[in-house]
Amino acid sequence: MVDPPRARRRRLVRSAGVRFAILYATVFGVSAAVLALLVWYSTFNLLQRQSQLVIHNDAGALLRVFDTGGLAALEASIADRLQDAADPYGLYEIDDRNGRDIIGNIDLSPAQIDHAQQWYQVQTMRDHHPIQVLAQAFPLGDGDRLVVGRDVRVRSDLRGVLRDGIIWALAIMAGLGLLGAVLIRSLFERMIRDISTTTRAIARGDLSRRVPLTGDGDEFDELAEIVNDMLDRISRLMDGVRQVSNAIAHDLRTPITRARTRLEDASLHAHSNADLHAAIERATLDLDGIVGVFEALLRIAEIEAGSRRAAFAPIDLSPTLADIDELYRAVAEERDVLLETSISGHLCILGDRALIQQAVANLLDNALKYSPHGAPITLSAKIDATAIEITVADRGPGISPAERLQATERFYRGEAARSTAGSGLGLALVAAVAQLHNGTLHLGDNHPGLRATILLPINKEK
Repeated sequence: MVDPPRARRRRLVRSAGVRFAILYATVFGVSAAVLALLVWYSTFNLLQRQSQLVIHNDAGALLRVFDTGGLAALEASIADRLQDAADPYGLYEIDDRNGRDIIGNIDLSPAQIDHAQQWYQVQTMRDHHPIQVLAQAFPLGDGDRLVVGRDVRVRSDLRGVLRDGIIWALAIMAGLGLLGAVLIRSLFERMIRDISTTTRAIARGDLSRRVPLTGDGDEFDELAEIVNDMLDRISRLMDGVRQVSNAIAHDLRTPITRARTRLEDASLHAHSNADLHAAIERATLDLDGIVGVFEALLRIAEIEAGSRRAAFAPIDLSPTLADIDELYRAVAEERDVLLETSISGHLCILGDRALIQQAVANLLDNALKYSPHGAPITLSAKIDATAIEITVADRGPGISPAERLQATERFYRGEAARSTAGSGLGLALVAAVAQLHNGTLHLGDNHPGLRATILLPINKEK
């Protein structure tokens, strides 16, 4: 058995929120350290260049004095500078060939600065106090040399102050980084906890639960909205499954019971083989109707799953609709119904020809089923800038506005259709075919009658 504290530590290490917080703190700390180092080196490089520039300009001015007036003029110029004391950080020295000081305010031996025109930073004494000297030596001829430098002790003091400030700044930034990591971990775990709590409730059967939104409109809210939309869709699908199950149980019970009753009656009361065969044929027709319903359900499920997209190809719907017109015109004449057709040419689309043909056929079947004798039925197809519009309009009882939203649900049958044979799957299949092609099915009023329109996006490649 695992020790509870050990198990908690293991969960803590494996926690995505902890890993995310550690990553944030690491990135924050490394960034702060890099920034501090950049400030450190930038500051001292700037001070170094400034000191070197002052020494370079000062030495240049003294060498010009030496070139003009010789060693005596140079000694006089240095003496004036030392007496003036306008620059307390300026350091000067003239040595002879034996290393003895001629004039100056520092004492640097040739061993300390042994090469001319190179930068040296050395420690020495001035007025009995240790100082840091940045200096260069310049030969004057006859073994003499000029040393020009600056007291950079203040820069060293500044380095200490800056070092202490950076250490404190790093400590504060480390604390802020840890605080930010804790806050991020808390926010991350709160969001994950909300999703976990909701999904656990959904798993237990409570489909009404949703992930709460913070209202900030951030990525967490976007994720919560996506999860909630998914849960809404799952809830609708579950409602649809229940409705379909109830509809199957209700609509198929009658033909199954009728077939069973006929077979039982034939087995008990049939007086001849002819009576028995007749009962079997009637029962077979009832069972064929049941099989047809299940085939339609499977076809709708297949279409909604999108598995038929593999059969998509660029097609022209004009010849297909013309074939449908030719087939149904004869059926309409037999039922004393006038079929009026208006089909534009070159209706190009990327889709499944057989599915679109079946969808239009379903609309025409419904129109023929509900149209009164002598009434016209219209089949039209046209194209605009964005979509192909296929419309079937009849003069039947139509569908009321309150029922149109439910008319495309499986097994739904309106009040005007309850006395007519059918399974209530025709419009559901048409809507599924339209959705598979990224289109829509619109049901409207034909004053009187139903006006059903399939809108399909045109093939942009054509």
